[in-house]
Amino acid sequence: MHSVKNATIFLTGGAGFVGSYIVEQLIPLGPKKIIILDNMIRGTFYNMKSFIDNPIVEFIEDDIRNTEKVREIMSQSDYCFHLAALRITRCAENPKEAFDVMVKSNFEIIEAAKEFKIKKLIYSSTASVYGLAQNFPTPESDNPYDNKTFYGAAKMYGEQLLRCYHDMYGLDYVALRYFNIYGPRMDTEGKYTEVMIKWLDCIRDNKEPLIFGDGSTSMDFVYVSDIAKANILALTSDVSDEAFNVGNCRETSLHELLELLIKANESDLKPKYMPDNTINPVSKRIASIDKAKELLGFEPEVTLEEGLKHLSDWYFERVKEKQNDPHSEAVSN
Repeated sequence: MHSVKNATIFLTGGAGFVGSYIVEQLIPLGPKKIIILDNMIRGTFYNMKSFIDNPIVEFIEDDIRNTEKVREIMSQSDYCFHLAALRITRCAENPKEAFDVMVKSNFEIIEAAKEFKIKKLIYSSTASVYGLAQNFPTPESDNPYDNKTFYGAAKMYGEQLLRCYHDMYGLDYVALRYFNIYGPRMDTEGKYTEVMIKWLDCIRDNKEPLIFGDGSTSMDFVYVSDIAKANILALTSDVSDEAFNVGNCRETSLHELLELLIKANESDLKPKYMPDNTINPVSKRIASIDKAKELLGFEPEVTLEEGLKHLSDWYFERVKEKQNDPHSEAVSN
């Protein structure tokens, strides 16, 4: 087993949604130092407010494209969580930038981990690698050939590069394929999660929430603290050279999601269905986490009902904070 006690741990993207929860779960384990590198495009000081003043936490505002800074931090570190990435929509909008961040910088980070003998690297991957999967629930053995996104392709490149470096140089790693993450501090502009925020706004304003299409598109929503827990288990386990799905194992349609969100907020609103002019190549998603259960001991703890209540309470509190202090960080942060 790997122990983080008295270790130095490097997180790329540690000021972001998932990264901030990982830091909060790392601190009680007694590391000597936690170094966060974040360019603050997606990360925020709001996300870090519970630990930014902790003496073991060092925050560096910089970019993973700064190879020298990455190498400098990696040379001091025992372990690395690599979370920094562009949004799936940003990758589609700017493939050149996506290549620099998601491919070139991935190589430099993994190369530095090898050179400075990092004990283990935990890599944030994605269920997007499957595209429209062949099997439901989807096991890790499903192939990635139906992926049609730059984001998914770049994440799979990272997985494959790590596999090569494990074989050639003995670099220990685990890749985690996240399904649809939600919870307090979540991005409000994500392709799959922004709908929750729009619906919460409707609930707040007592307006009809809209569903585009018939509401049958389904996802596997996993609460952010469970994602962080999977990361900690992946780091501390003896497992290496493996990829794991991290999901809640519950297929939830958009129609059901809205019903649950309305119920969590004790509202009586009814949805309004609108024509859907977009084509969604991934209409169904549900994880098999049998492998993570067996090898990591991972089990999700937060039910969708509980998680949506936590999300709602957080979001409405943030709205109030913003109204009371116009100089505070935006609600989306």
